[in-house]
Amino acid sequence: MSLQETKCPRCGKNAVVTDVESQEVFCSKCGMVLDEKVHDSGPGRTFTNSTTNKSHSGDKTTLARHDRGLSTMINPFDKDSSGNPLSVSMKSSLKRLRKWDSRSRVKNNDDRNLQQALSELLKLKEKLSLPDAVIEKASYIYRKSLEKKLVRGRSIAALVSAALYAACRESETPRTLQEVATSMGIKKKELTASYRLIFKELELKMPVVDSVSCIAKIASNADLSEKTKRNAMKILKKAEKQNELAGKHPMGLAASALYLASADLEENRTQKDIADAAGITEVTIRNRCKSLRTVL
Repeated sequence: MSLQETKCPRCGKNAVVTDVESQEVFCSKCGMVLDEKVHDSGPGRTFTNSTTNKSHSGDKTTLARHDRGLSTMINPFDKDSSGNPLSVSMKSSLKRLRKWDSRSRVKNNDDRNLQQALSELLKLKEKLSLPDAVIEKASYIYRKSLEKKLVRGRSIAALVSAALYAACRESETPRTLQEVATSMGIKKKELTASYRLIFKELELKMPVVDSVSCIAKIASNADLSEKTKRNAMKILKKAEKQNELAGKHPMGLAASALYLASADLEENRTQKDIADAAGITEVTIRNRCKSLRTVL
């Protein structure tokens, strides 16, 4: 759909324009910004008798890349613009140019550290199935840690894991310390020490983890039905009204509510099944079930 056919969701007018300098798409009537950081994806300069595709477009700038996605790279294919193979001497020259181009991107030790850290962060994204927004936030936290010189003398893996866990906490994405530590291949104690460090030095403000948000994850791991999930949410909301959730582990509360809901609906799941799906012990489920049963 072209911009002329796009309607403003606020005023409903067909007055959407693009500002090339500010890279924003906005409504000229009410001023509502519809999109930002817009890149020109139109074709470049072409000649009438040329068969070469001159279209140019690029990804949006992102903190999850060492160079924020602004750098360019030399074509890895040993062919010219017409598709013909290059000579042996030209291939050798291009190979040397690519090598120095890759070296020139890393200026100092901080850049080298950041490049390695962001590479590890992208691996964690795939292992933990995290959205781009969480990775973007984790990259921002790690960059701030690098500016504060918190990386010196400490493990890159531990600080990357701590930044990722902090980003998950801020975005209320249910990921436990043990999950992050296991995915990175470090000890939980090392991760908690790094997390306390960046939490104190960067003065982060973390929201309280909502136990209701943990239900979907545990139910998926335990292969429980949608009806069981809804009943578990009702149990937790009822307990929250009676102030029974304060000071208790959110994952333990969610697992206990799912166990009670599955028992009511006769979905045969043992305490061990639910505990393994939540990454907690059976004792925790038994203790939390006692308090939840008083609510019910």
